[in-house]
Formats: sequence, structure tokens, C-alpha cells
Amino acid sequence: MKIKLVVAAVAIAMSASACSKKEVDEQSAPASVSIEATDSGTGITQALLNKMGETLDIRYSVISNVPDDNCDKDASDGRCFLAEIDLTSAIDIDSKDWSIYYSQMRPIQSIVGDEFTITRVQGDLHKITPAAGFKGLKKGQTTKIQFRGELWQLSEIDGMPNYYIVADGLEPVIIRSTQLSVDPETGMEVRPYVTAFTDSETQYKRRETDKLNWATSSVLYQNNLDTPVNAALATHSILPTPTKLTVKADKPAVSLKPGLNLLFNDVEPSVVEAALQRLARIGVAQSEQGIQTELLPLTSSTAAGQYHLDISADKIQIFAADNAGFSYGLASIAALVDANKLTVSPVTVSDSPRYDFRGMHVDVSRNFHSKQLILDLLDQMAAYKLNKLHLHMADDEGWRLEIDGLPELTEVGSKRCHDLNEDTCLLPQLGSGPFSDAKVNGYYSKADYIEILKYANARQIQVIPSMDMPGHSRAAIKSMEARYRKLVAQGDQQAAEQFLLSDSQDETVYSSIQYYNDNTLNVCMESTFTFIDKVIDEIAAMHKAAGVPLDLYHIGADETAGAWIESPLCKAFVANNDKGVTSMDELGAYFIERTAKLLANKGIEAAGWSDGMSHTRPENMPSKAQSNIWDVVAHGGHKRAHQQANLGWHAVLSQPEVLYFDFPYEADPKEHGYYWASRNTNSQKIHSFMPGNLPANAEQWTDIENLPFEADDTVQKDESGKVASSPLKQAIGFAGIQGQLWSETVRSDDVAEYMMFPRVLMLAERAWHKPEWEVAYQYQGAVYNQQSGFFTEEMRQAQAEDWYQVANTVGAKELLKLDKADIAYRVPTPGAVIKDGKLFANVIFPGLDIEYRAAGGDWLAYKEGVEVIAPVEVRVIAADGKRKGRTLVVK
Repeated sequence: MKIKLVVAAVAIAMSASACSKKEVDEQSAPASVSIEATDSGTGITQALLNKMGETLDIRYSVISNVPDDNCDKDASDGRCFLAEIDLTSAIDIDSKDWSIYYSQMRPIQSIVGDEFTITRVQGDLHKITPAAGFKGLKKGQTTKIQFRGELWQLSEIDGMPNYYIVADGLEPVIIRSTQLSVDPETGMEVRPYVTAFTDSETQYKRRETDKLNWATSSVLYQNNLDTPVNAALATHSILPTPTKLTVKADKPAVSLKPGLNLLFNDVEPSVVEAALQRLARIGVAQSEQGIQTELLPLTSSTAAGQYHLDISADKIQIFAADNAGFSYGLASIAALVDANKLTVSPVTVSDSPRYDFRGMHVDVSRNFHSKQLILDLLDQMAAYKLNKLHLHMADDEGWRLEIDGLPELTEVGSKRCHDLNEDTCLLPQLGSGPFSDAKVNGYYSKADYIEILKYANARQIQVIPSMDMPGHSRAAIKSMEARYRKLVAQGDQQAAEQFLLSDSQDETVYSSIQYYNDNTLNVCMESTFTFIDKVIDEIAAMHKAAGVPLDLYHIGADETAGAWIESPLCKAFVANNDKGVTSMDELGAYFIERTAKLLANKGIEAAGWSDGMSHTRPENMPSKAQSNIWDVVAHGGHKRAHQQANLGWHAVLSQPEVLYFDFPYEADPKEHGYYWASRNTNSQKIHSFMPGNLPANAEQWTDIENLPFEADDTVQKDESGKVASSPLKQAIGFAGIQGQLWSETVRSDDVAEYMMFPRVLMLAERAWHKPEWEVAYQYQGAVYNQQSGFFTEEMRQAQAEDWYQVANTVGAKELLKLDKADIAYRVPTPGAVIKDGKLFANVIFPGLDIEYRAAGGDWLAYKEGVEVIAPVEVRVIAADGKRKGRTLVVK
């Protein structure tokens, strides 16, 4: 059979492999071309496939998150959502010999109709294929693919980009209508293929009990209403807040326009060079004509990071006991500076950090982020006195660090493309598309990583490398399988098996939380530990080359429930019992314990996430270990935090609902981010965090559905009478706190900065400073809820007043400094209402300008109470007057 198609224009056929991207040149194509395509092979030509990709219009719409009778009652507690993919073709397409691949964030339960099938390939990669009832795509007509998916989709960001169309033997083609664009005013991604949400009740509620309000302009206005616009609150303010600051009464502001004349004394200039560079970027340079600034030893203490700062009209003195202290003293000068006037207040500051561990985690595995982003982040971490960078460089979707002797990790594992055999790359995920040169792919060379280490060390920041294992390890597994196939083909079976991470005879059926069934290292194979040993040694060698010893390594400690059960190697391993493993249930603990000991023997402390670490037998662990506590406070997260701190481990608080910066700032479906623990983690919520008393946060927070919850911190026993949870022991505390940026929805450096800033400033505030309004921890145990009353009205008022100062400091001083550093922070959305025909607007950070306009009109500077006719649009302007925030409509 032959198919004859007439199209308006045709793209030149592409001859490159599926893992390289070529530009399509259509300029020389005739206005009308007749294309004949036979179905003897694919039934379709490359030219037609190109045309389909160029002109096919796709729309993704969430119809409703309200479950109905057609939801799968055996899955997801009977929850499902109804969504639709609309296909509108510019040409007639009768052939069935094509498929569309795309990322679907939630697995599909069922499809309405018989024209198409949708199958899940792996992870979130799905395939749409014409089915028996396919009637063709008719020019100008819309064909709907309606389906139900698991649980819910509450964000427009869930609609992943870069659908692509394939046919056997042809080059895949990205469907242009599904590509992202960038808003020229905000700099943020726009998804033109996703239909905007319009109904809060059917589209933005998780269930019937959900009480969270969509963050409309009126909701934000009420949220911001109590915060005064008072730039004077920022005059003597330092972020993070110091232990003690005394303003010298009746002393005029000190001008730093002439700069600083540094007297280093016994301090090596290189250790404070980064802090001086930031001052210069603000406008305060080193100069012989500048105010004398002397670095002196602090002999009264040896506490890490402690400093004393004294600013007078003619002299500045910084006293410190270590390099970090001197850098932090200079950072506090920068914090005091008014970037417009270049003046500081005459003050004395005595300061030291609350926590030794003040960290930021960045995931570069799911979607890669540039070395420059990391360097820029390190600059800002140093500016706000953070000292740990947890760099997450390997997960299911990518391996991002060059390892000598294992080139496949980056040759295969650092990129995703349309290679279904995964010989040259990993499968596409997270809307990465079919080509390996997409910006979400990439890795750090050895030289890159050594540069990052040196850059961090110069800023008194420790880099903690992380390659997740045994779960979340698909990139490593598939890279080593590709290595195995290559070496077997060369006849070298022994070398092929040396670093193999999977048992080819394993028939275990399991699914990870990201829907992979092949992402867990086989912990029963010695080659797995040979691989781990090799990777750690190579990373340690890079640290040594940078002059920064590797003494903390994060193994992830994630595992996948149900893995290994049908692995013949694991069955034999357990039966043999020579490693003390007597059941399949003990394999996860065995892996973490053995890897932690392997690290300890190299002088390296092991770190892991709290869920995996909880499976270990503490008596089998090294005496030193770190656990990142990522349990949700609203779900009893304090219990595991207390249990692991009581073991003597270094427990680092990493609570999702307040410290995951990949979650939305506000409850709005247009905001970037995942939302499984929180849909509104703005700066004020982070500021409110009481890390010293986790359960006490139940008095001030609500859960993901804006419902109150209770945190019982009394001794709890199970049915057998064994203690299941208990309060912290006397004198036990947490090692610190860490913010997290996971990158599933974060596809660019600008979006990464948008998600991190200004929240990183609030992270620094809570990591460095213990506020007086924090509820004291009760070691005897207590039950906390919104009626328990431990967080008194006086404490709440003190918290509010503290926030007023912090908010005005960010708005009046700190955001402009981020602008000068070219940080693409989130410009907030405004609050606004119309009362009696007059517009009233506000913003979470007072001091930022607001603009408004009538629909289609010119933007005008907002003045309180200006007369308007509804509806109007409002937006906030960045501190430097250049970038714009997202526009909201006021009705």
C-alpha cells in the first residue's frame, strides 16, 4: 500500500544518529511538495516525520483531580486524576507507523477510547502509539487522548516538555509545540503546551479535605498585610542575625566609598580574598585611601567561625580565631552596607554560629547544572556564612563526575537520548528529549571538580560528594552494563565482570518511587563493592589534588523495597551466610554497614539519608556517621530525628516541608517545583522554623492541605512493650541544618537560582542564629498541637517582629546585592486587592517596587489607593529595576 500526502512545506531529511541533534533547514523547500511513503519499512519518510514534528500542535490539560467511579480502586487509595492530550495536525496523517515518546509524571491507569495506547517504557518515559481504532489525524481537526492517572497532578509544571516522534529506522524529531520558551521579562520558563488551571476546587485540591487556598493576589495581600514598610529596620541589620549587635549611640554612619585599607597582620590574604571580592562587587574595594581595617587574633576563644567586629568612624577591627571567622567578619561588613549609599552603621558585633553544619544540597544528576552555577552558589553561601555544599552527582537519571578508569560512567551515564538499548546513553526522562546535546545533560571533568573544591575551600566551605546507592543508582548500573557488553564483545569476560552492578538472572519485580524497576545495585555481588571502592578512591584522589582531604562522603543509603528477592546470586548469598546475613530483609542494612566501614577504613565518615540509615544495626556501624533527616514534621518526622540523634550520629535536619527548595514558594499551580510535602514554602515559613524543637512546629504550621496536626514527643511503645520513639536525651542536639534543591523540575541554571534564592538567606538565618522566640525543648517529652500553648503569644509576637526586620532587610538591602552578583532570584508575586475602586498592593519583601496596568495598557508605578477599574494586572520589580516578577490579575 502507498500513502500519498501533500504538505505545505517539507524539512530536509536528517541523517545524524539518534544521539546527535541537527538543525532542520526548511528555507529552500518548495511551497508544496507531494510525498510518497511506503509502509514496506516504516510506512513513513523522514521528511514526513520532520513535518509532523514541526507542525503537530500538542496541548496537555489536567481536567480534574476529583476521583470518579472509573479510578482504579486497588491503586493509590482509589485516587486518580483525569487529563487530556490534544493533537491537532496541520496535515492529514493516516499512517500508524509512528509513536510519540514523552514524560508523564504519574503512571496512567486507563485510557478513554480505542484510538491510542499509552505504555510506560521506564521511569516517567511513556509511549503513545496509534491503536486498532485509530482514524487518522485530519488536517485542522483536534484528536483527544483522554486518560486517568495515579493520584493527582496539581501543577502546570507537571506537564514535561520535549515530546518527540519516532518511526522505525528514522531520526527522532522533537515536536516543536512542546518545547519550552522563556519569558523575556521574568527570565523564567514558560510551557505554552500546558493549559492553564482555572478551577481551584476541581484542579488544585488534593482531596475533599484540602483547605489550602490558591495564592491569588488577595490571599497574598492578607499574608503580607502585617509586615510594615520600614527601611529603617534594615539600617543596623545583618543577615544572618548575629549573636549580639550594639549600635554606637549618636554616631553618624560611616562611609565606605573610599574603600578599605586592609592590615592583614598574621592572616594570609588569600583566605579572605573571596570576602573582599564580594565587598568590591558591592562597591567597597581595597584602597590605601580607605578606612583602616585590621585583622587581629581573638585570643579568648577557639570556637570555629567566631568573630568580633568593631566599626568606628576612623577604624574597623575584626578579631577571629580562624580563617572562617575573619571571612565572616568581612561578610558582616558587607551585610551592613547599604549598596546604594555605601555606608555602614558604627557597631560592635560579637558573633558565633549556632550549628557547626550549615549546608546546602544541590542535585545535578536529575538535570545537570553548570560549574558556573556551583561557583556562584559558593560565593553566596560564603556571603551568608554557610559552610557545607552537599553535591549530589549521581542518581537514576545521570552520573555527573568523570572517574578515571570507568569512562562509561560519563560516556553513557551523563546523557539521555533515544537509544532504547542504552548502549550510548540513558533513556530520556524528565522531558529531556531524544538528543544527547540537550543542556540537561553533562558532567564535571576532573579539572572542573578540582576547581570547585579549591573554590569552596577558599571560602571555608566543605564539599560533600554524593553518589546515591544502592537505590537511585540506575545511571551507574546502565553504564556498567554498557561497559560489560562492550568488553564481552571484545572477548574480555573477566574485565567485563569487574565492575558489574546487576545480576542478569535477577527476575525480581519491584518499583522505585520514581517507577524504575532496574535502579538498585545488586548488593550480593563483590563487583558492586569493587566499583564503590574504585569510585571513592578516585574521588579521594581529586580531593587530594585540590589540597582538600575527603573526610565526609554521602552514600545516599537509599534502597528500593522488594529488590533482590528473585536474584539467584542473592539467594545463594543469604543461604551461604558467611557475611552474617540470614534473610533478604537484612541485605539493605548489610550494604550500608559494609560501605560505611569501607569508608571508615579510608578515614572517611559516611553520611546517608535517614530512611536508609534507619535500617542499619547501629552496633555494626562506625562510631562516626551522619544522617540527613528528611522525615516530614507533619507526619511525625521528629521521631526518627530524635532516634538517630540519640544514637550519637551527626543528625542534620533536612525537613522537606521547610528545607526542600525544589518545592513551590506559594500555593499556585504556575509555581515551579514538586509538592509532595509542601505547596507553599516561602521565606517567611523558613524563617519561622524552630530546629531546636521539631515537634513544637506543630503549634504554628499546618500540613500540605493546610490542616492542623499533632506531634507527640512522649515515650511511645509498640505492642510488645518495646520503645518505638522517645524524646531527645539530655545534652543531645542536632549537628545542623541543610537546604535541598532536587532538580527533577529544575532544567536550567536560572530556574535553579530562582528556586534557591532568596530562600538560601533564610536557611542561613536559621542555621546561624538561635532566636529568642524558639520554644525550648522539653526533654521529658510533650504533646504539641495548635492548642498546647507552649508557643506563647509573646513568643509569636517576637517572631513576627523578628520577621518584620528580616523582611525589610531582604527588600531594602540584600536583593540588590544578589542583583549585583547576577543571581536570578525569585522576584515575588504581589499581594493586591481592589476596595471601592482603589488598588491596594503589597509584597513579602517591603522596599521592592510594584507596577500595575489595565488589561492591554502600559505599566504604571503603583501608589497606594490609586483609582482603577477592575480587572488590573500587578507585578513586582527586582531590586535593581530590571527583571520582573510573574504577573497576577486583581479582580
